[in-house]
Amino acid sequence: MKSFITSAILSLALVSGCSSTGTSPAPAPSQPKNIIYLIGDGMSMAHLSAYRYFKNSNAQHVGLGDKHVPVTLFDRYFVGKASTLPDDETLVTDSAAGATALSSGIKTYNGAIALDNDKTPTLTLLQQAKRLGKTTATISTSQVTHATPASFLVHNESRRNETQIADSIFDLRIEDEFVADLMLGGGTTFFIRDDRNLTQEFTQAGYQYIDSLEQLPELQQLPALGLFAPKGLPYAIDHNPLPNRLTAMTKTALPLLKQHNDNGFVVMIEGSQIDWCSHGNDIACTMGEMADFEHTLEAVIEFAKQDGETLVVLTADHGTGGLTLGANSQYKWLPNVIHQVHASAEKMVKQMDASKRVLPVWQEHVEFSLDEEQKNKMQQLLDANDLDNLYSTLVKCISDRSFTGWTTTGHTGDDVAVIAFGVGAEQFAGHQDNTDIAKKLFGLLE
Repeated sequence: MKSFITSAILSLALVSGCSSTGTSPAPAPSQPKNIIYLIGDGMSMAHLSAYRYFKNSNAQHVGLGDKHVPVTLFDRYFVGKASTLPDDETLVTDSAAGATALSSGIKTYNGAIALDNDKTPTLTLLQQAKRLGKTTATISTSQVTHATPASFLVHNESRRNETQIADSIFDLRIEDEFVADLMLGGGTTFFIRDDRNLTQEFTQAGYQYIDSLEQLPELQQLPALGLFAPKGLPYAIDHNPLPNRLTAMTKTALPLLKQHNDNGFVVMIEGSQIDWCSHGNDIACTMGEMADFEHTLEAVIEFAKQDGETLVVLTADHGTGGLTLGANSQYKWLPNVIHQVHASAEKMVKQMDASKRVLPVWQEHVEFSLDEEQKNKMQQLLDANDLDNLYSTLVKCISDRSFTGWTTTGHTGDDVAVIAFGVGAEQFAGHQDNTDIAKKLFGLLE
């Protein structure tokens, strides 16, 4: 009876949708052929708000030049939120447990790479996609052995075992095939070693290998591997002339994934260094990463609109830094100040250490001046070779000037955004747990 009613409803829908010419539009697909899964590592709700104001601020004036603040793409496709707790009493996840929840739909302990609490391997979304004959990929600005991409590819009891993780990326097979047909990111330190050269092994297995972003146009077919740094790629704010390096990798990858296999594809794309900049409480660095991530989302949405068979889901594994818009008991936040900073704090400290001088480096990269107390304190720390406190003092100068607050250099347990577009996007509306996102994606794969 149920199948008869369903058929009758479908027939009625087709008849009622007919045009005067006797033809009807093709029905929208009920399941996506392709899944593009974006993860903003460390991207809290406050990051989204900060980026909206930063993007639309007028650098020539204090605060915002227009009381109406245009929405970002993150705002436009926002559908809900997700909780992020791991499988212990802490309520605050690390990237490995968070990524395992997002890749497998399983809660686990902090540090676990696609293992449950009993250290049993979990089935990941990319592994299931490979079982189903789909093309698979990871793209990240971290090394491909880092917690998030690793948790989609392999299994390990600790995220710190990056050499073992690199070996597993080559050694683990699903239906006698590699888990990923395309991997782009950093990580030559873990792939090219005295005891084993995994780039050579992948090349011998039929992968094209490139080691610079300038070679991206040379990628014409899959399988392929691109490793563009010893570990993570340079920060967006420091990467000249390609600050939108995640965007560039994504724009190269999507046509290759589409043409490689008629069964469709699943790709995980991570804005890894939103987290890294936020661990360092470096607001200018953080906003540079958010800009690259939004440009990547723009490229993905444009692809999905043209393709018509793609689901895009974007979320975060956790928040990082406890970012606040407003600090020091002042009711203000000044994104125009952040626009005046043109290098990461990490880069500036390295240059100060090399030159043994604070002021020339500051003046090269920052448009506003240090006061005498700040300048003298930073020079004293540099002279004492106390680079950690020099870094902390430098980022505090920028945060204080912009009234940016940070509560921690670690992670936070607050809910994160869920953003979706395309076939099946409606399933991700409202509140859900991070494991629910993965479970829904598994269901849409079947």
